[in-house]
Amino acid sequence: MTDAGENSTRCTIHDAIASDPGIHFNALVRDCSLAPGQVQYHVRRLIRDGSVTRHERFGRTHYFAPATAYEEWERDAMALLRRETTGAIVTALYARERARPGDLVEALEIPRSTLEHHLDHLLECDLIERHHPRGNRVVLSLSRPAETAALLETVDPHPGSRLVDRFERLVDSLLDS
Repeated sequence: MTDAGENSTRCTIHDAIASDPGIHFNALVRDCSLAPGQVQYHVRRLIRDGSVTRHERFGRTHYFAPATAYEEWERDAMALLRRETTGAIVTALYARERARPGDLVEALEIPRSTLEHHLDHLLECDLIERHHPRGNRVVLSLSRPAETAALLETVDPHPGSRLVDRFERLVDSLLDS
């Protein structure tokens, strides 16, 4: 969207969304160095003309361009993988193929409550599966490992997302103590 007849701010926002699929609103504001109101106005215009789609997941709004580039599962996955802790959980599961929740807690050094919070989101979006191979022991695995690995290559959590995740982990660890 680099047509000279277009608004340059809108082009900047569109290009940021196109180059970083699934970017969330606050990261878009930071990356474009624009005021939130400016971004909001131009994103609405981009959505209205079909240049961008909006995808809301677990309290964050993510943007994609073009509108048909990703199916629902991929948009959900990209939204979740942008979060540092969720991305670490998925990466650990990919490396191990299967893991017990307790093993992930130890490997990632996160409280069990934090793990369960992220697992709930991953299960809801069908990124992982829970298996009960022996009695009540739970084993986790990725539901679509190849597709998830490809999306992990595309997504890198933004520093702002990392700070939010680290704050949540700090609060969880203080509450678990």
